[in-house]
Amino acid sequence: MSEPMSAAFAEAEAAYARGEVPVGAALALGGRVIAAAGNRTLELSDPTAHAEILAIRAGGAALGSQRLGACDLYVTLEPCAMCAGAISFARVRRLYFAASDPKGGAVDHGPRFFSQPTCHHAPEVYEGFREAEAAALLRRFFAERR
Repeated sequence: MSEPMSAAFAEAEAAYARGEVPVGAALALGGRVIAAAGNRTLELSDPTAHAEILAIRAGGAALGSQRLGACDLYVTLEPCAMCAGAISFARVRRLYFAASDPKGGAVDHGPRFFSQPTCHHAPEVYEGFREAEAAALLRRFFAERR
């Protein structure tokens, strides 16, 4: 699992360097990264340009399908409601995330999207991978902006 999560962290670092909130995501098929992205909301002037959405879009394009049921998504931060919805609609098999997000997260916090009866598909969810590293990167980013 380390290669896809490392790819997600590389994307988070690149987002940080661009002045974006440092979140990265990597989509893997059979343990091989097929798409990776970092947040680009500022760069693209697009509030939907979260790392997860961009990685899912690129993965769907690479596979020629809107359904990513054999894929796993690795993210440096607990997905928000918008991203959880995209993960569900894409039918992602497994979600791995690093840091929890009590304020904006929607997997273990807030709406707990995948637990709702209206959720079309709930991936297997695994959390806490390199959590301290992800949290430290986010804290550093926001401390510099205060």
